[in-house]
Amino acid sequence: METILLGIGMVFVLEGLVLALAPSRIDEILEMLRQMSVETRRLLGLLAITSGAILLLLAGWLGG
Repeated sequence: METILLGIGMVFVLEGLVLALAPSRIDEILEMLRQMSVETRRLLGLLAITSGAILLLLAGWLGG
């Protein structure tokens, strides 16, 4: 449970940094996402999930 809370906390910090340091870029990024096809957005999501899972497995392997 501690690891899950740590991970969620890290996501919040990174998301907060984006909003705090570059709020005007958010509109540009959202516009870029609107212009992408649904298939491209789905592929990006699947790539993010896969990358995150690999990083979690790597962290577990290195830490344990």
